[in-house]
Amino acid sequence: MENYDTLTEGINALKKQGYTHDFNLKENCLECIAGNKKLLPHEFMIDKSFRFDVDENPSDQAVLYAISSSIHNMKGLLVNGYGIYSDAMSNDMLEKLNAK
Repeated sequence: MENYDTLTEGINALKKQGYTHDFNLKENCLECIAGNKKLLPHEFMIDKSFRFDVDENPSDQAVLYAISSSIHNMKGLLVNGYGIYSDAMSNDMLEKLNAK
């Protein structure tokens, strides 16, 4: 099983595995600006996820998601904070991201 000590290490390793797009979390979809795409929850899969906890600084807490979409033929990464710093999202998106 893969394990990374830092968020940067995880991002670099996953990019080498083909997760090259950068996704942004929106309320009810993932947005890829470079590909000018919006992926709804049923249009993507979460292949892997990694949680990074830094006790000294709560603002450094994040989850790294490796995401693929066969519908859109793309693979990419989403970095999302959690706890009080997490983004607002629909129930469908919340269920999708918490399923992994």
